[in-house]
Amino acid sequence: MPISIQILPQTPHFLQVPLQICRTPLLSPLVGFVGAALLLLLSRKLIPDERLYRAPETGQPPPFWIRALLVLTCTGVSFAHGSNDGQKGMGLIMLILVGVVPTAYALNRAIMVDQTQDFVAVSQQAVTTLSKYVEPGAVMGDPTEDVTEYIASRQFKPGVTLALRELVNDLSNEVAQYKALANVPADRVRNFRNDMYLVSEALRWLQKSGTLQFASADQAVLTNYKQHIDRATKFIPGWVKVAVALALGLGTMVGWKRIVVTVGEKIGKDHLTYGQGAAAEITAMVTIGAADAFGLPVSTTHVLSSGVAGTMAANRSGVQLGTVRSLALAWILTLPAAIVLSGFLFWAFRGLFHV
Repeated sequence: MPISIQILPQTPHFLQVPLQICRTPLLSPLVGFVGAALLLLLSRKLIPDERLYRAPETGQPPPFWIRALLVLTCTGVSFAHGSNDGQKGMGLIMLILVGVVPTAYALNRAIMVDQTQDFVAVSQQAVTTLSKYVEPGAVMGDPTEDVTEYIASRQFKPGVTLALRELVNDLSNEVAQYKALANVPADRVRNFRNDMYLVSEALRWLQKSGTLQFASADQAVLTNYKQHIDRATKFIPGWVKVAVALALGLGTMVGWKRIVVTVGEKIGKDHLTYGQGAAAEITAMVTIGAADAFGLPVSTTHVLSSGVAGTMAANRSGVQLGTVRSLALAWILTLPAAIVLSGFLFWAFRGLFHV
């Protein structure tokens, strides 16, 4: 899923956390619990091999087909986990890079000259399309300020479409002048990116709110233009992806034992069986993958731990309430603490640096 790295307007509207960000981490344990429990019960009906439902014998490897199943499900969880959790590392690195060296990373300088020419052509199509929806007699002040106010307040005014059209046209003219994003002067990079962000966000909210009833053909033009804008600002260099992947892999190599012991031995009262592990992993893989595809926040630990607990309940093995209670408290306390702390730090740094 693409990472949105943005230079934000002054009004901290992003602190108004979308409801799904709070809701999804609370629902994901239920999805993991119920999904894994049902999957285990279904597998008992379809795969009657009792070796799948017995605790592993010490020092004895699992049968070949069970080992292949576990390797497959573990690989799926690893891929989904890396795809979801890797975004955090990449997002933080990009925020730092954009903030510290904006001239190098605020814009995607890997975009070629022919792609830049395509951007100019698409921009002119967007200008023509927006002109159809400018109300007669609409007035605007500063285009950047008008669009910023709209994004911050979500209150549409007749001058917003006019201001947005002017911003799109100005960006098109500047890109045509510089020939390529790599040629944008250092002192213009930050404002250039900020204008691109404003245009992208304004288009997103206009399309989402339905304030302007765009014809299907016009909607397609604006969507295509927004994709070109996002390609220039929402990007991750290859070396960042490799670095985060290596960090996740090395971290798992170092800390795997504690995770395995907690998940495999301390959630249920009985030792985890092959079938329970596979059911929990398949549920985690599918749930995390779906959340990744739809851009929803979810925790691998939430889903996998709850999945193991669900298989224990389905197997009537019993659950260690102390471990579950500790995990639940950590889940419940982490989200509000992170929201409050991040909000306070934003307020403090904004006052300190007079941003």
